[in-house]
Amino acid sequence: MERTLIIVKPDGVERGLVSEVLGRFEKRGLKLVALKLMQIDRSLAEQHYAEHQGKGFYEDLVGYITSGPVVVSVFEGPSVIDAVRKTVGATKPAEAEPGTIRGDLGITIGRNLVHASDSIESSKKEVKLFFGDGGLISYGRSLDEWIVKE
Repeated sequence: MERTLIIVKPDGVERGLVSEVLGRFEKRGLKLVALKLMQIDRSLAEQHYAEHQGKGFYEDLVGYITSGPVVVSVFEGPSVIDAVRKTVGATKPAEAEPGTIRGDLGITIGRNLVHASDSIESSKKEVKLFFGDGGLISYGRSLDEWIVKE
């Protein structure tokens, strides 16, 4: 099973959209295995956005993700990264399909509500960055047989 990190960004928390955003992943049948409300400090933000360091938008990214509380979660499921990315929608909300989180709830790229890992490699790095070596729960659900057929 794959795992992916999802962050409901400060605009999502401020707008009261945490349950709406996370609920979309649960409704798809993905399993929540970690969840926390936190304030990201600059050091953690810099590590998280290290790949963008030196780009013109880097300071805006760091400044924004540290501007208010966020909800950080990990979801698990088959092809979870692709499923989550489809559910989230395009980075630019104006280009996101209706029915996606950003297509339905977002307006601008600077306030696009949610971060989701874009690959298995980045997911592993991001999950470890936010939850360390522990912090994830492994459990079975009786409904998995109705959601996942391998």
